[in-house]
Amino acid sequence: MINFTLSSQAPAGRRLRSRLGITHSFSTILFFALSAVYFEILFKIFCGVPIFHMGTLIMMLVSVTLGGIIWFLSMLTKSAVANRIIGAVLLTAFSVPYLVEYFVYKAFKVFYDVNTLVGGAGDTLGGFGEDIKRLVLCFDGISKILLYLLPAILLLAIGPMLGLCRPLKISKRILGFCFSLEVYIVAVTLIACTAEFRKIHKDEYNFQTAVETFGFVHGVCLDMTLGDSGLENADFDNIPSMSDIQITPTGDSEDTSESTDAESDTPEIEEPPEIPHITNRNKPFPTGENAVDIDFSALSGNSAQTKLNAYVASLSPSNKNAYTGLFKGKNLIFISAEAFSHKAIDPELTPTLYRLATKGINFTDYYQPASAGTTGGEYQNIFGFLPMAGGKSFKNTAKQYNYYTMGSQLDRLGYYGKAYHNNDYKYYDRHLTHTNLGYSDGYMGYGNGMEKYVTKRWPQSDLEMIAGTLPEYIDKQPFNIYYMSVSGHGVYSRVGNSMSKKNWDKVAHLEGSEAVKGYYASQIELDLALEHLVAELENAGIADDTVICISSDHFPYGLEDAELAELYGSKPATTLERDTSRLILWCGELEKYDPIVVSSPTFSLDILPTLSNLFGTEFDSRLMVGRDVFSDAPALVFNTAYEWKTDYGTYAGGKFTPASEDIELPEDYVKNIKAIVSNKILFCKNAPANDYYGYLFKK
Repeated sequence: MINFTLSSQAPAGRRLRSRLGITHSFSTILFFALSAVYFEILFKIFCGVPIFHMGTLIMMLVSVTLGGIIWFLSMLTKSAVANRIIGAVLLTAFSVPYLVEYFVYKAFKVFYDVNTLVGGAGDTLGGFGEDIKRLVLCFDGISKILLYLLPAILLLAIGPMLGLCRPLKISKRILGFCFSLEVYIVAVTLIACTAEFRKIHKDEYNFQTAVETFGFVHGVCLDMTLGDSGLENADFDNIPSMSDIQITPTGDSEDTSESTDAESDTPEIEEPPEIPHITNRNKPFPTGENAVDIDFSALSGNSAQTKLNAYVASLSPSNKNAYTGLFKGKNLIFISAEAFSHKAIDPELTPTLYRLATKGINFTDYYQPASAGTTGGEYQNIFGFLPMAGGKSFKNTAKQYNYYTMGSQLDRLGYYGKAYHNNDYKYYDRHLTHTNLGYSDGYMGYGNGMEKYVTKRWPQSDLEMIAGTLPEYIDKQPFNIYYMSVSGHGVYSRVGNSMSKKNWDKVAHLEGSEAVKGYYASQIELDLALEHLVAELENAGIADDTVICISSDHFPYGLEDAELAELYGSKPATTLERDTSRLILWCGELEKYDPIVVSSPTFSLDILPTLSNLFGTEFDSRLMVGRDVFSDAPALVFNTAYEWKTDYGTYAGGKFTPASEDIELPEDYVKNIKAIVSNKILFCKNAPANDYYGYLFKK
């Protein structure tokens, strides 16, 4: 047995190395390599990511490379003491990004790419400083920090005994550095030789999957090379559209081959009930395509714009339908509700949310993909794109031509418009982005007017915001209003959350954890705001002429994993399950009729084309990533991890699960849908990056 007795005496270190049969130079590079592997393993354990899987070898090879680089930089002087100090400083410095990402994951339950971290760092430190302190300055946070500092501490404590960081000739240092690079080349070669790795490494890159597969360091390296510039020069796949994919039912029929009925090859999917014959529909339903007259082949532009033109021209527009113009001329109030969940809808706790969600138009299979926090979800709601530039996605729109936002579309029809937020008006640069959404009267937040209505506390009250601002526009019909709420923000406790504290008496009787009860209490404030809003609309006699649309910005990531499982009733098995939510689309006049039920899969990218169709605006469905849910366009939900869901099944975790055994899918169904999703994600990335709407419509 080897006795690892701590000692600062060099002879003991020589005896130990002699027993192990290694040189001091090898022991030094081994120490740094193992330290880098240690960082990755700790990170995976802390974040609950499986350690052993297909990408573990890649993670270890990349870690060895990182260790070699730290070793090389730690051997620059002729003093072993100085080299150990440099090495300890470098180990500490390299541990910081791991710790930052861990605390981000602890707070938001997703990994934040470099764009999101850099773009939102100042806002997060300023706006959520107290929450960050609670995360870091507790036993859990301090213990994680100490574990990451352990290699640096060991280097200084036992480094002299092991002879670590003793000076080497430059030739040996270069040789060790080259060896580290060769290890990285081996890792890249293994990736290139593995089909699944190749997709994650480039064509289907997203930061979350890259970190889970290849480790944090390589995920960051990929993000710095792909995340910002990314795939602008990639080509769209030439594949059939979803409507061209033939789906056939299975059964015991003796003879189906001779059927000439086109409907016989299509399974029955539940359709919404017939549209009610409300006031503004005393005329024939519109027909034709939702498309504008643009000859994409005749347009000139740069390489990326030309590829975008060819892709859009290859798509089939969806058709106008019985719901086209249903809300034409009506008012619109659109709310991005902070951390709203379908689980917050309760007939007793949140009766107005329950009323709005169960009357009007019901979306029973709705998703809000979470990838860039609040700003990412808000971006999806407003622009109908996934935030492929992370936290910069929304910020980039400040300089873009936002032609198809509902603010711009209804502004062109003469609507009065304004955007509101009850937190700091400059947070996430909203003073720049939200003044460019097309609302005629701009944007108000706390600091440029909202302080007249909202009490300064954390989080601020949605009730106070809506009660204060409603008189500004209620007599300016038709109006088009946007709210970004904040009452539902975590952390959910009576100590750190003013809304949870305010409404605690309404949830105190519930069973369960304090955090989940605090979450319900925070959502009660949104319900109170909606109760006031609907009552005032009814008192003014305009509820029948007003549409309220509510979508979450993300799942309730302020809850810990166990608390989220408590809220949901079980632990979400996939990211899609975690991102399950509810879209509310209500109009007072619809309450006179049976609810319209949309049971096919829908998600936040469908909001923009659906509202465009319902309000009868002129839009081109080919230029929108989502679909008008009332059109003939097939259902397709997807996220930045290239997971997806259709009426016929779900693809998640690299596995496709059919929705029913009674449907026979084409052999290449999964392959084709994956390619369609890749094309749509490529469009989400390239259209904003090239200000595509400005290119098409600004002139």
